[in-house]
Amino acid sequence: MAEKAGPARELAVRTEVRGWREAFPPAQWLAAYRLQWLPHDAIAGVTLAAYGIPVSLAYASLAGLPPQYGIYCYLVGGLFYALFGSSRQLAVGPTSAISMLVGVTVAGMAAGDPGRWAGISALTALVIAGMCVLAWLLRLSQLVNFISETILLGFKAGAALTIAMTQLPKLFGVKGGGENFFERIVVLGGQLPDTNIAVLVFGLATLGVLLLGENLLPGRPVALVVVVISIIALSVTPLGDLGLKVVGALPTGLPGFHLPELRLRDVDGVIPLAFACMLLAYVESVSAARALAQAHGDEIDPRQELLGLGAANLGAALFQAYPVAGGLSQSSVNDKAGAKTPLALVFASLTIAICLLYLTGLLSNLPNVVLAAIVLVAVKGLVNISELRHVWRVSHFEFIISMVAFAAVLLLGILKGVLVAVLFSLLLLIRRAAYPHVAFLGRIPGTRSYSDLARNPGNEVIPGALAFRVDASLLYFNVEHVRDAIWQKIRSAREPLKLVVCDLSASPLVDLAGVRMLATLNAQLQASGIRLRLAAARATVRDILRAEGMEELVGYFGRRISVADVIDEFQGTTGTGGYSET
Repeated sequence: MAEKAGPARELAVRTEVRGWREAFPPAQWLAAYRLQWLPHDAIAGVTLAAYGIPVSLAYASLAGLPPQYGIYCYLVGGLFYALFGSSRQLAVGPTSAISMLVGVTVAGMAAGDPGRWAGISALTALVIAGMCVLAWLLRLSQLVNFISETILLGFKAGAALTIAMTQLPKLFGVKGGGENFFERIVVLGGQLPDTNIAVLVFGLATLGVLLLGENLLPGRPVALVVVVISIIALSVTPLGDLGLKVVGALPTGLPGFHLPELRLRDVDGVIPLAFACMLLAYVESVSAARALAQAHGDEIDPRQELLGLGAANLGAALFQAYPVAGGLSQSSVNDKAGAKTPLALVFASLTIAICLLYLTGLLSNLPNVVLAAIVLVAVKGLVNISELRHVWRVSHFEFIISMVAFAAVLLLGILKGVLVAVLFSLLLLIRRAAYPHVAFLGRIPGTRSYSDLARNPGNEVIPGALAFRVDASLLYFNVEHVRDAIWQKIRSAREPLKLVVCDLSASPLVDLAGVRMLATLNAQLQASGIRLRLAAARATVRDILRAEGMEELVGYFGRRISVADVIDEFQGTTGTGGYSET
């Protein structure tokens, strides 16, 4: 129970603060920090550093930059994010997608000049920081709310498999390759005959130890112990001669502080590149942060993430790095290692700084297959089969959205996959809004209440009267569907109608098109000898109806007028409250 109270208390602190503390999360979570969390954050930070250093070397090569630039991304990105980010477990650094985007795009701008290449990359990070701050000021983070939990469920499963496929070649000791999930499967299948048995055995043994440690010693630094033991093993035994690839020597020293030498006017195409990177970074970061927060019963602030991401990229621009983002793989490592707060990122930065200054020689013998095993164990929990089954039982609609996200991530990659899933979800929601359910009502026996006849066939039908309820707002894009549904029901009535009652209790909004549809319906019904009455309209709905003169056309529809009142009056009984029809 103590662990569960931490996030809730942090959230309570966050929602109470105002002013500068609202935009500076450490002022919130530090107030709720527990001393017993410190070892967890420290261990997570060291483990994240052990994971991040070799991974950043590979990502820097994808970006076309010297290897130390990737390390600098982890060194400063996480440190600056910890000052402004809202996620407790998100790890910020270079990602494969952004690294490839930077490498492919900057190649055409740098003309083969390494210095210009690095300058353009740093300038891109600086522009991203500016864009993030601007988006934070304009509160554009609400767009990310369309990434629902259902989308995240499919996204996490697809991303886990995608990340796993990038690590499996290392487990088998082969080169791997391919642009997407299915290409990687084909390439790996063709390379399996070349499997390095020593690498595979070492990797499987590492996987076994990590899985046992996860089950038998939850929350303990098992991954860190495995990293240390593997370095020692390759340093004092001839295992290195069996084909186990290692990280290799790292450049020493910390990055210098300076602004990018290039300016926007010096480089064509930086702004489009920065916008693409910002979009990719924000979607990846928020998706990963939400996935981890959901697992811990916590929440993130999508708007604050803009500020956190902007700060991280500002740090990257000032310290010889390139655009950074939060990623699922490194965040999963951070989470599994026991991170409780962003202080883990500070420990990671300190560890990386110490390694750059003093320990690069020791880390040179870290086997790549060990890192692959750590990532595979970290991401396995992102595939939640039981939750997928639950969603299928509860809502086929939501399950389809989840599967679209899953398939799109596998086919198109993480960014495009999420965007496709969001677009698909929006299209389905728009279709639902454009075709709302129109319920035709009957009286519940023995009461004055009315409910949907389709769901309650035992309800009483009122002779000569038709009551309907639109289970949505009446807006310009759905009024035609509502009108057509009403007329279809009127034409199919078994006996002539004298009264049509519109129950507006389930319509929180009615726009001008909705009011005019009701006015037209009233005129058409009057021409057929049928009267239209309105009931149970909400305050704002009554305001626009009266502004358009509907009360003069259909009669009084005050807040106390219900469907039962109108029907009682129609049947000539008491219970109308004595209201006037004029």
